[in-house]
Amino acid sequence: MEKIAQIRASKTTKALPGQLISREFFENSPESVSPMLLGKLLVARTRRGSVLAGRIVEVEAYLGPHHDPPDPAAHTHRGPTPRNLVLFGPPGYAYLYSIYGKYFCANISCEREGLGAGILLRALEPVIGIAEMARNRGLDKDAPVRMIASGPSRLCIALGLTRPLHNGLDVTSAASPLQVRDDGCPAAEVVITPRIGIRHAVDSPLRFALRGHSCVSGPKRLNGTSTKPNHDSSVE
Repeated sequence: MEKIAQIRASKTTKALPGQLISREFFENSPESVSPMLLGKLLVARTRRGSVLAGRIVEVEAYLGPHHDPPDPAAHTHRGPTPRNLVLFGPPGYAYLYSIYGKYFCANISCEREGLGAGILLRALEPVIGIAEMARNRGLDKDAPVRMIASGPSRLCIALGLTRPLHNGLDVTSAASPLQVRDDGCPAAEVVITPRIGIRHAVDSPLRFALRGHSCVSGPKRLNGTSTKPNHDSSVE
């Protein structure tokens, strides 16, 4: 199914926004890549030929089992399994997993191959195809933008991302139906807080979000340290 989706996408000629992010961008540790990923675009080509895109405004870093101590909240902390194998592969690949038997969450592998690190995409600001994204979510076309993709499962529904179709796709490939791209959005203030919605390592400051952005999930919890990331990223 993944190969079929990629072949269909490669035949699409519709221009995509910005420039493709290179694999080198994802070769660093997840806590280093995470703040730089904020402001970039997650772009999906649909099987109907449309383009949907959202600006990444919130992410969480999950450390590989090589980290001392290992991150007990990471899917990889016990080592490779058939489910998490993408995270142990090369950096820059989409890892999708299901929750509650019907929703999905999207991650991107990072660091060098074999280390099992990744970044969870928590929230997007819809940018392209907003009406279609709202329909995918079962919302009215005039629904507040902040309701469309403010949450890891919401953003997958909005973009139509599923494990069968998108797990293992290369987000740094021009032929991929799922890409991360840079449209030159200026660096903004990033707030760093503990991760949310987990039971282990709840105090680790590994959640990164754009301060004050209305599309961040749980904005009232954005109390943490601030920084301004270096957005001198590698693009192709």
